[in-house]
Amino acid sequence: MNSLKVQGVLFSASALLVAAASLLLPRLDPQIELFVFLALVVVLGVPHGALDPIFARRLYAVRSFAAWLAFVALYVGLGILVIVFWVLAPSWFLVAFLIASAAHFSGDPVPGTHWAARVLYGGSVIVLPVLLYANDMTHLVSFLVGTTAADRFVSALIFLAWPWVTGIFLVLALTWRRNRLSALEIASSSLLAIAAPPLIGFAVFFCAMHSARHTLRTKHYAGLPTRQLLLTSVVPTVAVVATGMLVWTFVQSAPLDMRIVQFVVIGLAALTAPHMLLVERVRFSGWVKPGLS
Repeated sequence: MNSLKVQGVLFSASALLVAAASLLLPRLDPQIELFVFLALVVVLGVPHGALDPIFARRLYAVRSFAAWLAFVALYVGLGILVIVFWVLAPSWFLVAFLIASAAHFSGDPVPGTHWAARVLYGGSVIVLPVLLYANDMTHLVSFLVGTTAADRFVSALIFLAWPWVTGIFLVLALTWRRNRLSALEIASSSLLAIAAPPLIGFAVFFCAMHSARHTLRTKHYAGLPTRQLLLTSVVPTVAVVATGMLVWTFVQSAPLDMRIVQFVVIGLAALTAPHMLLVERVRFSGWVKPGLS
């Protein structure tokens, strides 16, 4: 599992570099930030979920054509339910999605990491951006839930932000004695969330840490060569991108920045729900391979 250590070091270096550049260099044009965010998440972030067929086969013995049809139907159906949830109750959707995302991200650190460190790490990408970018966060969240609800939501995050930072300092002191690389990952992801503009910070975290780590763990879990892993992800990735392009062509009335944020966030939410149902079982087992039937 040395590849995880290499990935952790590369992520930490990238996160610290982006954080420093965000503080020292002029900020990118908002439109450029949007397209960088979109490109990174779609090209480097989404494909890690395309490996879910591996878990379906290993955990639920999905092998026959009929079984795969049922799996796809359930997977897509759950994603559609998430989208309906956003349409009917956007504020509740946002709270539920962010709590679920923080819980999912908390699985990134290595086994043995204290639960408090996991909680603070998982929520840092959501809570900490308000320290320097509260207005940006309000603007982005308003695309999903409206201005009034966005103001309330960001106010709640501001209330949590400094206690969250204090908690991170405390768990870093604890984690440093046990695993210095894990402490470095928590510190660098927190600094990235604070210093980088929200969209850029999330894209770097999601792609260089969460997606990359999940892919490496899946490769180890499945025992597959890289080429076969890539082939496994091709069809699901193409299907997701094609569906996204189709949806995009039918949603033309909203401003471009609103469409991009809604497209990515709601799309991620729709993919995250079934993805978590598969992956969390493996994560809680410590990424131990089950016996094949």
